[in-house]
Amino acid sequence: MRNRSKTEKEKQLADNARLLRWSKAWHREQREAVLAGPYAATLAELVRAFSAIEHVKPAQLIGFIGAIDWGSIDYQTRLTILHEVNEAIVKFRESQKLDPIDDPLPGAPPNAFQVIRKILTQFPASRGGPPERSGKQ
Repeated sequence: MRNRSKTEKEKQLADNARLLRWSKAWHREQREAVLAGPYAATLAELVRAFSAIEHVKPAQLIGFIGAIDWGSIDYQTRLTILHEVNEAIVKFRESQKLDPIDDPLPGAPPNAFQVIRKILTQFPASRGGPPERSGKQ
């Protein structure tokens, strides 16, 4: 009985490792598509800032992201950038031996990630964006 449960556990660990590799590959493909797509000129420096996040102050990152015209950028690209900034922040926090995620308590000011998420996921975007959908089809 013990061998069977060990084998099942090993299979589950192998499946989880395979899924993690697939997920990382998919996100890498998404990032590469963004950097090769129509917004590459705008977003390349931003992605580069993520790779050097230890040298970028939160206010600078928020300012950089806030200066981009997200209204002209499709939602999937926004989500890819949101994932990239999340990964960069988590990696940085872990390198500093901090919890990977540390959201503020209710009523406290939002942290940098929450401000960035609001900027990126705001629809319609504050500077334009896709037209509002009417209830008519």
